[in-house]
Amino acid sequence: MVSAVRSFLRVVLATLREIGDENAYQRHLTAHGLTHSAAEWRRFSEQRFRAKYMRAKCC
Repeated sequence: MVSAVRSFLRVVLATLREIGDENAYQRHLTAHGLTHSAAEWRRFSEQRFRAKYMRAKCC
């Protein structure tokens, strides 16, 4: 029972990290050989938002 609850909580936490771009940020840091900083998070976030809103949505 306890292991089922832990598994469920791991899935929920992983989902929240994916939704909050934390996983993408970690992949970005790893790919570019960078370390976490407030400035890097800001740069990463601005890049993601710019790319997201530059794509025109149809219909």
